[in-house]
Amino acid sequence: MNHEEANQLAIKAVNSIRFLAIEGVEQANSGHPGMPMGMADVAYVLWTQFLRYNPDDPKWLNRDRFVLSAGHGSMLIYAMLHLSGYDLSLDDLKNFRQYHSKTPGHPELGHTPGVETTTGPLGQGFSNGVGMALAAKIQKAKFPKIPIDTRIFTIVSDGDLMEGVSSEAASIAGHLGLGNLIYIYDDNQITIEGSTELAFSENVQDRFNAYGWHTVRIDGHNHSQIDRALSEGIAEIDKPTLILARTKIGFGSPNKQGTAGVHGAPLGPDEIIETKKAMNWPLEPAFYVPDDVRDLFKSRADSLKIEYDAWKSSFAEWKQSNPDQAELLQRMYDKSIPDNLEDLLIEVLPEKPAATRAIGGKVVNKAAEIIPSLYGGSADLSPSTKTDIVGAESITKNDFSGRNLHFGIREHAMGSLMNGMVLYGGFIPYGSTFMVFADYMRPPMRLAAIMKQQAIYIFTHDSIFVGEDGPTHQPVEHLASLRLIPRLTVFRPADGLETAMAWAFALRKKDGPTVICLTRQSVPILDRLQNFDPKLIQKGGYILSDTDASPDCILVATGSEVGIAIEAQSILRDQGVSVRVVSMPSVEAFNAQDESYKNYVISQDGTPVAVVEAGISHGWHAITRSPFLFMGMSDYGESGPYQILAKEYGFTGEAVAGKVGEWLKKR
Repeated sequence: MNHEEANQLAIKAVNSIRFLAIEGVEQANSGHPGMPMGMADVAYVLWTQFLRYNPDDPKWLNRDRFVLSAGHGSMLIYAMLHLSGYDLSLDDLKNFRQYHSKTPGHPELGHTPGVETTTGPLGQGFSNGVGMALAAKIQKAKFPKIPIDTRIFTIVSDGDLMEGVSSEAASIAGHLGLGNLIYIYDDNQITIEGSTELAFSENVQDRFNAYGWHTVRIDGHNHSQIDRALSEGIAEIDKPTLILARTKIGFGSPNKQGTAGVHGAPLGPDEIIETKKAMNWPLEPAFYVPDDVRDLFKSRADSLKIEYDAWKSSFAEWKQSNPDQAELLQRMYDKSIPDNLEDLLIEVLPEKPAATRAIGGKVVNKAAEIIPSLYGGSADLSPSTKTDIVGAESITKNDFSGRNLHFGIREHAMGSLMNGMVLYGGFIPYGSTFMVFADYMRPPMRLAAIMKQQAIYIFTHDSIFVGEDGPTHQPVEHLASLRLIPRLTVFRPADGLETAMAWAFALRKKDGPTVICLTRQSVPILDRLQNFDPKLIQKGGYILSDTDASPDCILVATGSEVGIAIEAQSILRDQGVSVRVVSMPSVEAFNAQDESYKNYVISQDGTPVAVVEAGISHGWHAITRSPFLFMGMSDYGESGPYQILAKEYGFTGEAVAGKVGEWLKKR
């Protein structure tokens, strides 16, 4: 094939990508055709010349990761996966955005082979890619001779770069010198509302240069420039690369190219005909792919299969030569947990009262000792959150062999990087900050829940008992807010034993994220029933202290308020009122139990139920059909010593006993 023939075939292949996207959106009567039309040239060059993949083994350890952060242009990745031989048929493309299809409106992990992460919320894919690159660097440092050399390629949009999370993640990537990142920016100058000039006039290249990135500006429709820029980005091993590709949104559409009209709406039948005529494309059939284009992509897949087979041999040789490391690698990817995990974590619990954040620090260090896949850090708060792995080094630009991650004051990026790390494989990441700042990382927490990924969030300073820092730092609505996220399990332990069991739960839960909320102030060591099984705590709620007679009231509490409930129980007992105290560290875990267990703990026989928690009441009424009293917060707190706040807001044994006693008398 001569140069001209090769050029014509490339044009035909790029137009195949464009029209698969156009017609998929048209058939669904919903979607975003403009971005795939504009980025088809970039995708073609990337997938046929650079991206390392195997459609027969989508989880190949040495594959490159391709992330479509501009997830609204999902038909682009679906077209590429189909043409490249993945298990995604032409009928699947025709079923775009339909119920239970393999081609949902935005790329979703687990729905489509070859999709590495769920994208759509802009900036998240950008940041997930940084987490993947970080994980790859850590893995290479831990296994220096392993034949794995992953690159992360990502297509990002104006919207990705406007969202604040991408700035946080880009700053970390530049700081750490993640040279295995190659991002292509679809610089088409159009958003939904119109020209980017309406709201976006910064010099993106200068911004990324300032972050410490290598930047290249190209014509996104010029294949030789795309080729050269990608080669340059791959060769740059000390800096992440941003390729600023100037493109035309809706490329080829005579009347809509370069306009907002092609961003988020189908072209329409008439414009499709005009576009096909302008690009010399057959009017029929729809979803047409020429045979020589299919042959082109098959040839690429075949050549990569040869590379894949050679890699399998080298990987087998590495495992044979390094059996201990091979076994460790397998343990990390399996996220192996010892059968006696709970017993091991209990061993490190202190014998005296302490803040659960301090206890959590001891537990996480024990967990790190026995679970090699556990890595984590904080948003510049480890002296307060107590989450450093003692004796392990910090991960830095020049040394990725440590286990302590410094995310900086970037909660949003911390959550998104954690998602990228767990998606890469082999890691159980944790991140910590003050609980009030959980709001800054809600989007990646929600995505971890959607994707059923094991991420662990440590939120300390979990109530108004933060004290002198005042209402800006006192979480009031946060427990209720976190409990609203489906698939997210929230634990608020009351003492050391509950803290250890919360960690055990989080480490065992591989199908979703877990939050562990910890105190700033010391809490007492609780006495439990005789022959108490600590694993019962992982059911989310249990009888901590019961009464010989049928209870006059069931008093439920969480976290630091459990000790207060025990004090109230004693006071009410002296007044002739029988109270059962239930500790409920996790409402979600408790609700997942069978009805017989839940009814055993909280009787549904009309026995009054009272709850004490230093937060708002939302959600608590659902635990019982019986008469209900909530003792908590209905407004923000104030600045002051936590002991004073406890008295003023009614979080003492005397206050709780008084409220429960008066309430029962009025019934």
